[in-house]
Amino acid sequence: MTRLNLLLTLLLLAVPTLLHAQDAASKLETDIPYRTEAGLDDYAQKQCRLDVHTPAKKGFATVVWFHGGGLEAGDKKIPKYLLDNGYAVVSANYRHSPQVKAPVYLEDAAAAVAWTFANIEKYGGDPSKIFISGHSAGGYLTSMLVLDKRWLKPHGIDPSDLAGAIPHSGQTLTHFTIRKERGIGRETGVADDLAPLYHVRADTPPLLLTTGDRNLEFPFRYEENALLFKMLEAAKHPDVQLYELQGFTHGNMVEPGVLLMTQFINKHSKND
Repeated sequence: MTRLNLLLTLLLLAVPTLLHAQDAASKLETDIPYRTEAGLDDYAQKQCRLDVHTPAKKGFATVVWFHGGGLEAGDKKIPKYLLDNGYAVVSANYRHSPQVKAPVYLEDAAAAVAWTFANIEKYGGDPSKIFISGHSAGGYLTSMLVLDKRWLKPHGIDPSDLAGAIPHSGQTLTHFTIRKERGIGRETGVADDLAPLYHVRADTPPLLLTTGDRNLEFPFRYEENALLFKMLEAAKHPDVQLYELQGFTHGNMVEPGVLLMTQFINKHSKND
């Protein structure tokens, strides 16, 4: 468990221009449908789409990215800080509450990951180097997919097929929007089978957990992640880290969090 202070983080923010010069040959494709099965309504056809940004090199790692927005809003547009870091980004939209209810957005997220496994090699990527990540609600989706095997299983994928997972400031209790759907107050803590904490196990891929400053974050967000971290440690997970980004809020912690994620991806996608 690591507290990364503001000065160190600002120093890290100065590094990308030296380490990650923009690649003029990188490519972006947008609005690719990742669910095409019969029976999808207009809303599903609109939302179940993704963008793919790839570097010029071959054999690259890929991060499947899920946006935040409380499971009720948000968009797949790829933030600049995710571009040109040496890995591909597959940024997926998913259906939102209240138009749908749990677990539809988890099913959509799993389908986007499955699309990536099936297609990233065509873009030049290495399917053994697929990571999943996201911020806030996207962090929750990330944690659920990597900890709870139910969601990827229908696609013939086990979470162990992933190279790693990086939830940024995700809830580890049952998400407050799911509680809202059930008529439960936001301050009522629930950790049932739709909570990452419910599915702690030692045999997941490597995990990097990041949050903002515990005094500036959403209430309990750091503490939820600290509990998940401690439970994974107690379960003898061999590769889990937690960083608290001091001086950063829930909203602005994600950019320095992505710097840590890039280091994590580089470490865990090296060729044997």
